[in-house]
Amino acid sequence: MWERRLLPVIGQPQPERADAVRNRRKILDVAARMIIEHGTDGLSLDEVARAAGVGVGTVYRRFGDRTGLLMALLDEHERRFQEAFLAGPPPLGPGAPPDERVIAFLHALVDRIVAQEDLYVLLERSRKANIGMGPYGLHHVHLAALLTQVRPGTPTAYLADALLAPANACLIAYQRHERGMTVDDIKAGLTLLAESVMR
Repeated sequence: MWERRLLPVIGQPQPERADAVRNRRKILDVAARMIIEHGTDGLSLDEVARAAGVGVGTVYRRFGDRTGLLMALLDEHERRFQEAFLAGPPPLGPGAPPDERVIAFLHALVDRIVAQEDLYVLLERSRKANIGMGPYGLHHVHLAALLTQVRPGTPTAYLADALLAPANACLIAYQRHERGMTVDDIKAGLTLLAESVMR
């Protein structure tokens, strides 16, 4: 009897084998648990592989290096965040005035970073981390588009960079743990900064 099979579309990534999907999930679950139990300082791909019961080569092929593993751990939460600011309810999502959306976005970004602060700090301190790494590009495009609606004709690409600069994990961690600032204090400062930019 003829069995219907889905053929790959040219140019599209091949679907993953079930065992590869299981291994990926197992590796991510183990890495997340290790970070919760021991923090990010000692996170080693070799240890993750051992605890997940997979070969070290599997981890390296799948994620490349520790930075790749960290990016994968952040990915699921980042997808939800992006969905919220691109298509969710206002004021973060469409439907609110652009100046309100700018502030809602910056506040939500702080919450997003604080939720996985250790991972973000480790990623930012990584040798390979740079300003354009990870979701920064989409965050920048979104913020610049909103600023263009608020202040057309101004250098909104620069202004978006200026507003995103203080919303980085290392600075937020320093403000919270060394300066004793609360998340609300940080958001209040970002609000003042954004309002001065949008006048």
